Amino acid sequence: PRQPAKTLWYDRPRYVYLEFCVENSKDVKVIIEDQRLVFSCRNADDLEFYNEINLYARVNSKDSREKRSDRSITCFMRKWKEKVAWPRITRENIKPAWLSVDFDNWRDWEGDEEVERAMVEQYAEV
Repeated sequence: PRQPAKTLWYDRPRYVYLEFCVENSKDVKVIIEDQRLVFSCRNADDLEFYNEINLYARVNSKDSREKRSDRSITCFMRKWKEKVAWPRITRENIKPAWLSVDFDNWRDWEGDEEVERAMVEQYAEV
């Protein structure tokens, strides 16, 4: 039996970020398509996690990445239309129980492009 991973998301001018909160993940698979993201993995107890998200808007799948850490897997997806705010991450206007806004990283966009560029470069170095 598989279950969805607890997921946090936040929006930036150029990218939208998703963090799948699974500690000690293994067999991580992330498929980023233009309008959909599919995530799956197992944890140390061999529980299987699976999330499929029909995205609110189109992303550039070729300029999107993921980064795994001990505590989570973070995906950052390049928006097709930059500087257009996403009111939600899902195409459907519903909020799954496993999905939450990451208020620690949510902020006003003004003057935020330098911060965002630095974050993306930091991810790209790994």
